Amino acid sequence: MKRIVPMSLVAIIVITSVWAGLSTSTSDESSLSRYFPTGSLVYLEAKDLSALLAAWNGSPQKREWIEGSNYEVFSRSRLLLRLKAASDQFGAAAGFPPDVNFLTQVSGTRSALAIYDIGNLQFLYVTTLPWARSAQTLLWQTRTKFEPRVVAGATFYVRRDPDAKREVAFAVSGDHLLLATRQDLIAGALQLIAGGKDLALTGETWWNAAVKSTGAAGDLRMVLNLGKIVPSPYFRTYWVQQNITELKQYAAAVSDLYRSGLEFREERVLVRKSSTSGGTDVGSSLTGASNTNASPAAGKASDLVRLVPDDAGIYKAEMNPSVDSCVDLLRSKLLEATPPIAPASKTAPQVQLGTGETGSWSDLETRIDQPIAESSIVHSDLSALRRLLEQNRVTSSLTIQSTALIRSGVFVEMRSAVVLEGASPWNAEEAGSALVHAVRPELTAGQLGLAWIAKPGYRELNGLWPLFFSVSGPTLIVTNDETLMQQLQSNVARKAAEDPASLRAEFRHAQELGNFAALSRVIDRPFGPVDRARPSQDPQFFSDNISSLSSALSDIASVKVRIRNDGEVVRQTITYTWSK
Repeated sequence: MKRIVPMSLVAIIVITSVWAGLSTSTSDESSLSRYFPTGSLVYLEAKDLSALLAAWNGSPQKREWIEGSNYEVFSRSRLLLRLKAASDQFGAAAGFPPDVNFLTQVSGTRSALAIYDIGNLQFLYVTTLPWARSAQTLLWQTRTKFEPRVVAGATFYVRRDPDAKREVAFAVSGDHLLLATRQDLIAGALQLIAGGKDLALTGETWWNAAVKSTGAAGDLRMVLNLGKIVPSPYFRTYWVQQNITELKQYAAAVSDLYRSGLEFREERVLVRKSSTSGGTDVGSSLTGASNTNASPAAGKASDLVRLVPDDAGIYKAEMNPSVDSCVDLLRSKLLEATPPIAPASKTAPQVQLGTGETGSWSDLETRIDQPIAESSIVHSDLSALRRLLEQNRVTSSLTIQSTALIRSGVFVEMRSAVVLEGASPWNAEEAGSALVHAVRPELTAGQLGLAWIAKPGYRELNGLWPLFFSVSGPTLIVTNDETLMQQLQSNVARKAAEDPASLRAEFRHAQELGNFAALSRVIDRPFGPVDRARPSQDPQFFSDNISSLSSALSDIASVKVRIRNDGEVVRQTITYTWSK
C-alpha cells in the first residue's frame, strides 16, 4: 500500500490488531479519552500504535493480501476512492502528502483516534510521543506555513486550503502530539489537557452507559455511538452487514481486543437504548428475528452444542429461534433443490470501463419482440412443516455444515444437518409427513421416492433425494448425510456444558479452506476463467476475491462466537485461534 492516510487509521488499527496483535492492557487511568471533546461518533485507542503498524507492515498476512485479488478489488472500491480523495484534500491543506513516512512519524505509543463526522471524515488524533520525536515530524518542521493560535496558554497551528475547503490543525503539548481536521477539536483537546472537564467525551451519557458495562480495557478498544452512527446515510451505504434494523435498538457499543499466545479474544458489549433513555426494548439480539412467544429460560444453546461432531466445518446453536427462521433453515439447508427467486437488487449497476464492447454475438439470438417467459420452477410446500413447528415451540436450534470432496476430486459435497429442540416431544409420524409434504413438489407429481425406510434409530427417504430424520423425545434431527446422522445420534449421550449463552457458533477455517477454494472454482466456472491480460476484467467473486482473502488469513484455524443477553446489554465474545 503506497499511501496510508490518517482518515484510514480506523481500518489500519482494526486489521492490524487481528493480524499482528498487541501485548498488554489499557488501564483507565492512562486512557486518552479524557482529552477528547464531546460529539465523537467512533473512538479507538491502542496501547502502542507504532509497534502495531510495524508488526502489520512486516506481517506475511499483509504481503499476501496486497498481492491478492481481494485487495485488487478493494483498491477500486468506492470506499478506497473516497479515502484517497480525502487524503488528497488533507495533503492540499497540510502542504505535504499523508504517506507512509508521515504516518510513521506521527505514530507514538498510546494513541487514540475519534471520528466526529463520517461523511466529511473529520477526526481528532492524539498520540503519546516524546518531544524530541515530535520536533522531527513534518508537521513541526513546516509549522511556519501554518497560522499560530493560542488557547488555554498553549499554541496550536492551523492551515486551510480554500479550494478543498479543508483545514489541518496540530499541536504539541508535552509528550502528546495532536492532529485534527478542525481547529475547534484541537482547541477543545488543549483545554481538556489544561484541566478543563466540562466538555470531555467521557462525560456523555452514551459513553458512560457503554463503558460502565465493560471491564478493564483491552489491548485495543473501540467505542461506538450507535445512536448517531446508525441513522447516518454514510453508515447505511458502507456497512457491509446491512443489518440496520437490528442495530436501531442499541445506543452504544464497546469492543475490546485481547491477545494471549495463539488466541485473540474480542469482547463486545452492545447497550440497548432502553438502558439510556428509559424506553422499551424494541428487538432481539444480533442473532436474528425474535420469537415473541418464547421464554428466555426455555432453552440453552449449549444443550445442543454437545451434538456437534469433531469434524464439523461450521455450526451455530441458538436459543428461542422464531418459526420463520427454523422453516428457512430446513428449506435452505436440506429441503429445497432450487434456490428461491433472488430479491430485487437495491444497488445501481456498476460501470465497467473496458475496450468498448457492449455485447456478444450470442445476443443476436435473443428475441426482443416477445415477453420474457416466467419461471416455471416449483418450490417446496412448507405449510405442513410450519404448522408442525407452531404446535411444538422450538426452544433451541442447531445448524451444522461441512464439506468433502467426492471421489472424482472435482465437485464438493455439502453435508448439512438441522437439529430442533422442542418444548415437548415430537411426533415422529407428523414430522415425517411434514418433511415429505415439503419436498414432494420438487421431486415427483405422484408418490415415487417419498416413503420412509426404517433404519436403526432413524429413517431414510427411499428416493434419489438424500434425506434422513430421527426423533428422540424433544430432539428432532434432519440431515442429508447418513454418516452425519449417526455421529449426531452417538453424541446425544454427551453431557452439555453449563453456559447461559443465547448463541454459540464456530467456523473451523483451517479445515474448510481447501474445500472452499475447490468449491469456489466450480461456482465461478460458468463465467469463464479470468483473463489477466485484460485489466478491465474483474476477478471472479468467489474463486479470486473471497478465496484470496481466505488464503491471506490461512493461519487462522478457527473462529468462535458466543452471545449472551445480560439484561440491558448484549455481550459477544469472538475468539480467533491461530495455527501459528
